[in-house]
Amino acid sequence: QVQLVESGGGLVQPGGSLRLSCAASESIFKLIDMGWYRQAPGNQRELVARITWAGTTNYVDSVKGRFTISRDIAKNTVYLQMNALKPEDTAVYYCNARMKGSEYWGQGTQVTVSS
Repeated sequence: QVQLVESGGGLVQPGGSLRLSCAASESIFKLIDMGWYRQAPGNQRELVARITWAGTTNYVDSVKGRFTISRDIAKNTVYLQMNALKPEDTAVYYCNARMKGSEYWGQGTQVTVSS
């Protein structure tokens, strides 16, 4: 069982920045990868960004060039740096971790982009 604890959401104006954190209870090297998903009201949950144990990253097209996923191996923590935020980025953001045969989710953190 992997526990994921998220932090860093909040209210920000358009064009602003936020950094989300997700601390895992297991070593990142025991995981296939970790990622961030988001779900806006009325929408399906979508993958935002993912980083593998080897450090390979991928992003949904709508956040490329604005969001950066990174990790701190010593802290078993993954970050999502979000810059140039837009109102359409408003959603609940969920941390996700995958091990062989298992998948885990954080509790979610609200990100609201509004003036």
